[in-house]
Amino acid sequence: MSNTALSNICPEQPARWAEFARLGRVCRVGLATRGNTHLSPQSVLKAIAEGVNYLNWCSHADGMSRAIRDMDRGQRRRVFVATQFYARTARDARRELESQLAELGTDYIDVVTYFYVEHEAEWQQIVGPGGAAEVLEEARRRGVVRAIGLTSHQRPLAAQAARSGRLDMLMIRYNAAHRGAEQEVFPVTQSLNMPVVTYTGLRWGELMKPTPDDPDGFEVPSAPDWYRFVLCHPAVTVGLMAPDGDAELEEDLSLLKDWHGLAPDRYRELAEHGDRVHRHAGRFP
Repeated sequence: MSNTALSNICPEQPARWAEFARLGRVCRVGLATRGNTHLSPQSVLKAIAEGVNYLNWCSHADGMSRAIRDMDRGQRRRVFVATQFYARTARDARRELESQLAELGTDYIDVVTYFYVEHEAEWQQIVGPGGAAEVLEEARRRGVVRAIGLTSHQRPLAAQAARSGRLDMLMIRYNAAHRGAEQEVFPVTQSLNMPVVTYTGLRWGELMKPTPDDPDGFEVPSAPDWYRFVLCHPAVTVGLMAPDGDAELEEDLSLLKDWHGLAPDRYRELAEHGDRVHRHAGRFP
């Protein structure tokens, strides 16, 4: 790829903020929690103070849910809260939505994503008679849910769901080792003007490790550059970081203190390491 083509993907100064349909202006660096990471409520509030306003909660009680629950109404209105949603049926969806609202101490959720929809049959169950979509779409009409999305590793399925008219956003895997979304998802979401939130920007840490094929003198980049790689792509509305503890959070937040893109040669270097990681770090399409 030529430097000109690369500069079109990764401008020297990518946008720091984006418009998220149905929500508003969002910082393109988002904060996520997972079941195997640990952030205190104070850490979450620190990220917000640094400018992060998109919070992706793992749906298990943790520091993020406590931070959200303790916010006053004004603070709550200044952040966008996204939740992972496991229900596939309307019956389960009613219980899960009530549980999430109670745990977060809020009367609305900004984004609810059908979590890890990996098979066509799951999607058809969700949007079919008696499916979870009945509950969430009614909640969206009442303002209890502001936007509905889908999380999937299956790019063709995600693109199909995006075209259905039932979703407001997609949440997909995208990093230097997994770039298939550039061909299979982003053209669809860009044509629909649909927001995309990405996860696993570090490929579960493998991008920060050497491979047997690394060229002499190659130094593996740290987390901020891998997130820069993700955020270089204009189709990415929000790139999630999921730090485990304050040290990782502080490193990730350095993105916002030193905001810039990647020079074409640097972008190419990261992409080539991503290809090497894809070959050596396990079986993920």
